[in-house]
Amino acid sequence: MRLQAVRGQLLLCLARLLALALCCAGRCLHDDVQRRVAGATAVGYSGHRRTARLTPPDPLPIRIATHYPAVPNMVLSQGERSRLNASVQEAIGLLANLLAVVPVVDALLLSRDMDEYCKSVWRNVSLPNFDKFNTCSFSRCGQKNENYRKETCLDIVIPDDHLQGYSVWPAQGNSPTVIEEDGRGIREADYILYVKAADTSKCRKEPSVIAYASYCKLDQHGRPIAGAVTFCHSRLRGSAFDHRKTMLTTVHELLHALGFSKDLYSSWLDCSSAPSIGPNCSSRPSVTNTDDQGSVRIYTRTVIQRMQQHFNSISLELGGPLENRDHPGFPSSHWEARFLQGSIMTATMGAPEHTFIDPITLAAMSDTGWYRVNYNSTQSLVWGRAQGGSFGLTSTCQDNSSEYFCTGSGLGCHYLHMDKGSCLTDEFLDGCRVYKPLVNGSECWKEENGRKAGNLSASGEIYGERSRCFVANLTRALNQAPLSSSSDTERPMTGHCYLHRCVGENAFDVKVQGSPWLRCTAGDSIQVPGFRGLLSCPDGRLCRHGDGQTTAASTRPPIPTVSHSTPAPPPRPPPPAGPSQAAQPDDRVPVRIGVLASEECEGMEEGDGPGAAESLLNVTAITR
Repeated sequence: MRLQAVRGQLLLCLARLLALALCCAGRCLHDDVQRRVAGATAVGYSGHRRTARLTPPDPLPIRIATHYPAVPNMVLSQGERSRLNASVQEAIGLLANLLAVVPVVDALLLSRDMDEYCKSVWRNVSLPNFDKFNTCSFSRCGQKNENYRKETCLDIVIPDDHLQGYSVWPAQGNSPTVIEEDGRGIREADYILYVKAADTSKCRKEPSVIAYASYCKLDQHGRPIAGAVTFCHSRLRGSAFDHRKTMLTTVHELLHALGFSKDLYSSWLDCSSAPSIGPNCSSRPSVTNTDDQGSVRIYTRTVIQRMQQHFNSISLELGGPLENRDHPGFPSSHWEARFLQGSIMTATMGAPEHTFIDPITLAAMSDTGWYRVNYNSTQSLVWGRAQGGSFGLTSTCQDNSSEYFCTGSGLGCHYLHMDKGSCLTDEFLDGCRVYKPLVNGSECWKEENGRKAGNLSASGEIYGERSRCFVANLTRALNQAPLSSSSDTERPMTGHCYLHRCVGENAFDVKVQGSPWLRCTAGDSIQVPGFRGLLSCPDGRLCRHGDGQTTAASTRPPIPTVSHSTPAPPPRPPPPAGPSQAAQPDDRVPVRIGVLASEECEGMEEGDGPGAAESLLNVTAITR
């Protein structure tokens, strides 16, 4: 018996070490790869003038065009190409449903970097071609840089067909020597995304990284209009590929490349008094500032409002908290995980079922001044909901004031109650501890985990699509043993998997092997007939109607990217007439995405017996 106990402790320690090693899986490299963007591209936007102001048309869903360049020494298999394209196009369709922009008219034609192609500009004040405004917008190049060959975006070569031309000007007159004519540009696009898969040094250095991205061209209002994303080739192969995680990683990286980036905060616009987004908006005096704890936050109107709503607080200190790990006291391009765990814009992404495209992130995109956002297609965060303005502070996360955090190193449930968890910290939590999913077999909603777990009869566990994690210390009672005793409260409470069904807002029943359905009042603990011990009923975590739950039952893990009803993007007007382009980017696919709840599994017998974990859970199969 002692040997078995020691072996159990060793396995537990190994699981915790593995969980700690994997805590940073999927770390984002955006801040590492983003470079300064010089100059701006003058983009044509439709609209008409009233007095001296430009009144643009209503924003329309963003059109993100894609271009897949050939990569030297890299040949993707047909399966890899298909996986890459499917992930990118689904992410683009989802973003088209979330973000609308003032549409670009004609073709999107990117500017060249004068610092690259021009060796010198005219600066003699007596010459007609003197740069009298001393800005790149009015510079006239006097000498070509003979070493200039190409424009790049995250090491991807931008085709000349997507670029404006350039010329060299003489000292006098208006007859420049044209070096390169304008390209044809990209029609029917508000943004061009360059996509490649490669085996880069960054991929080799951090094998957990799926992709990384940056923006590389801005319009005259500061909005990014071109960017690039590099996918690590190894993450597109066979079992290493996970479609949902790759798709959500693409969304994360594209949100950076569309404006959620620390180097763009100073370019965000204030449109509170403008007729629409983009044109006529004013610059902001500042976007970020430090709170009274010394942490950097985004203090823009909509972000503050959404933070106050989420945490149920009127504190004006509740700006959007930014990650402080790499450069404390300076802005970053990610949310602070202690406050916004589960948001798609934290520095590390968890499993797809733990990741949400949340209203606070969309509020930040709205406050850029470049986008109108669709909040109907978001899911509100569960983490920290209604916990007050002091939630997530390092001064409160260890005082047992919130059940979202934990202390010690025990076993329990991940805060979404989809998985069993172990109380751990990581480099992004600043010493705070949370229940992280166990490395293997932690998902209660996976039926196959029940088969792997061995004998479930003693604790009455049931794994399956409608199972959730409950903190309990149940053990099956022998006929001669009393159902309750003083020792019941002394046994440790840990995470166990049991069936649940929703009966109302934050109201649910629970079922253990052989038991009837029992009402589990949120915040209380209940006894289960035939078992000794207690089962704790979580409060505010299950059966939230606005977050993909139904009043009948929750039959699939949370789908983080959409709500129950996702309206399709409004139709765009027909494209302007023009000649067809032979080298246009392909695959712009606005999609309609919805979440469907499968039928409730009813009619379960009260005397299910020890075999319930096998017999009852073959009814449905989770769609992954």
